[in-house]
Amino acid sequence: MTIYGLRRSRLSAAITVMLLLAIQADSLRAGGSGFFRSRAVGGVNISPEGIVSEPTLEHRETLRREILKDMQPVPEGMRTKVELRKISLRGLDKAIAHAHEHNMGVLPDEIKYLSGIQRIQYIFVYPDQNDIVLAGPGEGWKVDSHGNVVGETTGLPVIHLDDLIVALRSVHAARTEGISCSIDPTEEGRRNLQSFLGKQRHFQPSIAQGVEQALGMQQVSLTGVPHESRFARMLVAADYRMKRLAMNLQPSPIPGLPSYLHLLKSSASSMTPRWWLACDYDVIARSDDELTWRLSGQGVKVLTEDETVSVDGEVKQLGRTSVPAKQWADLMTERYEELARAEPVFAELRNLMDLCVVSAIIERHGLRAQAGCELPMLCQADGGAVPATWNTPKAIATQCSFVKRGSNYIITASGGVQIESWNVASQSEVDVHINALRQHAASATSSWWWN
Repeated sequence: MTIYGLRRSRLSAAITVMLLLAIQADSLRAGGSGFFRSRAVGGVNISPEGIVSEPTLEHRETLRREILKDMQPVPEGMRTKVELRKISLRGLDKAIAHAHEHNMGVLPDEIKYLSGIQRIQYIFVYPDQNDIVLAGPGEGWKVDSHGNVVGETTGLPVIHLDDLIVALRSVHAARTEGISCSIDPTEEGRRNLQSFLGKQRHFQPSIAQGVEQALGMQQVSLTGVPHESRFARMLVAADYRMKRLAMNLQPSPIPGLPSYLHLLKSSASSMTPRWWLACDYDVIARSDDELTWRLSGQGVKVLTEDETVSVDGEVKQLGRTSVPAKQWADLMTERYEELARAEPVFAELRNLMDLCVVSAIIERHGLRAQAGCELPMLCQADGGAVPATWNTPKAIATQCSFVKRGSNYIITASGGVQIESWNVASQSEVDVHINALRQHAASATSSWWWN
C-alpha cells in the first residue's frame, strides 16, 4: 500500500484510503488430508479470481462450524500446558509417511497442529539418533470465535504443519530473493489519483468515492513462498491488519496504541510514511558443539521510512522517517505481545518468522547433514507431503475513509512484511549455559512428540 501526503490549500480534510483486505481459501485441502476449510480463514476472504474482500460474520461462523465438525478430540497427553514441548522432525516425517501409506494421506489433528506447540525456542541436534528436535511452549487446542485454532488457555495460535513445510522448502528462496509481501496501487492508479486530486477545489464526501475509483484495484506482491500457500495468506493478512490499525479503520484491540492518524493530528508533519513488519530476535545462542540452539526475543518489530510519489506515479524512498510515523512504529513494536494475544494474526506472523529462522539455522549450519536426517516428507516437494492450496491473493479494491487534517490529506499506507531469516541465522554466539539442555530434552519414548 502507498501513502500520499499532498498539499491542497482549499481542501480542509484528510482523506485516508485504506485497503480492506481479507483472504479466502479453497474449501478443500490439497495433499490428501481432506481437511475442509471455509473461505474466511485468518479473518480474511479471497475469491477464486484472487479478489480480496472483508469476510462477513456468516463467513466466520461457517468457518468455525466446519473446523469443529472435523476436529478430533485433543489427545490427553497434549492437553497439558508446558513450557517446552518437543517435536522430533524425524519422527514427524515418519508419522506423515505412515498416514500417506495407511490412511490415504489423512493426517490426524495432532500432526496438522504439531502437537499444539506455539513457538519455536530451541533446536536440538541428535546425531546418534539421526534426529533434529524443535522445542517450545505448547498445550491443547480449541477453535476460537473467529475460526482460529488456538491454545486452550493462552488463546495463542498453534503452529501449523503446512507452514513448517513451506518454511523448510523455501529456505533457499529466503536467502536469494527474500520472503516478503506488499500491497500497492499500480503506477496507472497513482497517476489517475494525482489527476483527480488536481481537479478538486473543495472537500465533499463524494471525493472519497472518486479516490477509490481513481486508484482502482491495488496489486498484491509476494516473494519467496508459494502464492497459494497458507503461509502467503497469513503474510498478507498481517500486513492488512497493521494498516487498518495505523489508518484508524478499526479500533485498537488494546490500550495504548492509537492510530497513526490520531498521532498525526497533534503533529505538524506532512511526511508520507511506509511501515513494514520485520524480524526482531536477539543474537542466537548456541552450545560450543553446535548441537543446541536457542532463539530469543520478541520475534517481530515494526520499521518505518518516508517516501514520496511523483506526478507520474513513481514511488521513491527517502531514507528518513517522520516523528509521528516513528512514534507509531515504536508503539506497535512495544505493544506487540499484547497485540498478538488480541489479534491472532500477529502471533501467526511471529510463528512464521520462527519457522523461517529455524529453517535458515538448519540449512546455514548443515544440521541435517550433521544429524544424518533426510526428512523427505517435510523437505522434498517431489514425493513429499503436499500442503493445502488456497486461492491466491492478487488484487484488492481501494476503499476510503477520511478525517480532518488542515490543508493536507493522506491516502493509504505503504509497507508490507519482510522476513530476513538468513540475517538472523548468521548472528550467533556460544552460550555455555545451554550445553546441558539437549540431554534434558532427549526423549524417553518412541513418540514423535513429548513434554
